[in-house]
Amino acid sequence: MVERLKVVIDKAACCGYGICAEICPQVYKLDANGIVYVDDAIVPQGLEESAREGAGACPQSALKVVPA
Repeated sequence: MVERLKVVIDKAACCGYGICAEICPQVYKLDANGIVYVDDAIVPQGLEESAREGAGACPQSALKVVPA
């Protein structure tokens, strides 16, 4: 069984750099104000590494990818 992951967002920490969305646009989206959101907190299969990379690139540490 594949371990499922989910994204946890600290919206108050997000400053809208958008690096996460550049690295993994399939998971991370930016709203009209440039603040990150996800359509679904569960990371789609096959995007785990990309989602981790996007979260790790956040200068404000506003994103975490954790076991679902």
